[in-house]
Amino acid sequence: MNSAAPDPCLSPSQAAHVIVVGAGPTGASLARLLALRGIRVTLIEASRSFQRIFRGQALMPSGLEAIAQMGLSATVETVPHETLDAWEFWIEGKRLFRVNEPMNFSGAATGPPCTLVSQPEFLDALIQQADACDTFEFLPATPVRDLVWEQQRVVGVSLGDGRILNADLVIATDGRNSMLRDKAGLTLDSLSHAIDILWFSLEDAPPLRDENVFHAVVKHGNSFGLFRSSQGQLQLGWGLHRGDDRNWKTEDWPEVLAEHSPDWLAAYFRQNASCFQPPVKFSVTVGRAPQWSKPGFLILGDAAHPMSPIRAQGINMAFRDAIATANHLVPVLTGQGQAAVDQTVIDQALDAIQAEREPEIIQAQALQAEELAQGEKLRNYPILRWGASRFAPIVGLGVRQSWLRRQRPLRLGVVPLTLEV
Repeated sequence: MNSAAPDPCLSPSQAAHVIVVGAGPTGASLARLLALRGIRVTLIEASRSFQRIFRGQALMPSGLEAIAQMGLSATVETVPHETLDAWEFWIEGKRLFRVNEPMNFSGAATGPPCTLVSQPEFLDALIQQADACDTFEFLPATPVRDLVWEQQRVVGVSLGDGRILNADLVIATDGRNSMLRDKAGLTLDSLSHAIDILWFSLEDAPPLRDENVFHAVVKHGNSFGLFRSSQGQLQLGWGLHRGDDRNWKTEDWPEVLAEHSPDWLAAYFRQNASCFQPPVKFSVTVGRAPQWSKPGFLILGDAAHPMSPIRAQGINMAFRDAIATANHLVPVLTGQGQAAVDQTVIDQALDAIQAEREPEIIQAQALQAEELAQGEKLRNYPILRWGASRFAPIVGLGVRQSWLRRQRPLRLGVVPLTLEV
């Protein structure tokens, strides 16, 4: 992984002040980029900490490249992280195919291996680096109540404690259920999806310690994914399909998982049944906002385009959003030598950000949907599952190639993206 030293903090700009609401991957990385380049930034986060039951942590080569361009590769090394060794797909108890990391496309490995990083510690590190700049202010545990408007332009935010903060630009990176998106009158077009996720955290297991493999398991029309997280725990996501009559809150999950697993994994679930904690339901939201901005206001990351959890596109697109946004905003917000920031030029930059980022988002979501559709075929047609299992050594080769074809853009990004400021 290439590493660049963090940029020195530049002297403050004459006029620009940006408020970023939401200190997730998009907000924290963008706030750091802007602060390091002399733009005054106030980053506001409603939560007291970055700990969540579920936080995306899989960095694909596109995300790792974005991190390297932002000078953060060395930072990844300082927080808990784990390289993924391979992907294995099991169907009706038999292994269908395996793909090693780093993935091989056209006879050569392309990009570094997928790396799992502890998101809470990584976000903490980003904010600590930004906090070294006089241009940066962080307000944790501070809910935002509303946007402040003046002549149909957003000019700041009002906080839950009654304070009003003014800014040249407000950027909402407050997640898939963005309150500020709604306050601005921006809508989210939902894209169909067929599953939610039940999330389990388990103790590590001897059969899984030699290497970190993402196991995708399909049996009897149900499916789950299993891997070891950046902090050494096993993470398991069970697909909860719409229309299931299963009462997931009362299931004997160790036995259910064992019944769906190859023998070696079934033994682990049964031997460790007493250690199981109840799962947590993760409701999947997938969609795209037709419009990302209003005068003086921009939505980014999950607020603009919540992604399916398939192949961890959310966190990788977050860092790519931050780079593209910095490229457009830094020249504008530094005033380009002018005494004041031109509001019209800011708004033009917001339109340009959406125009640049939207094509990649659309294609990534389409690839995720295609992968989900393949899983739905296996779920709905038992004959396909039987055939894939019965003739796994033969069928697996073709399925593997089809799967790899979809992975390349999901891993490497649809378009090249370079930090230019």
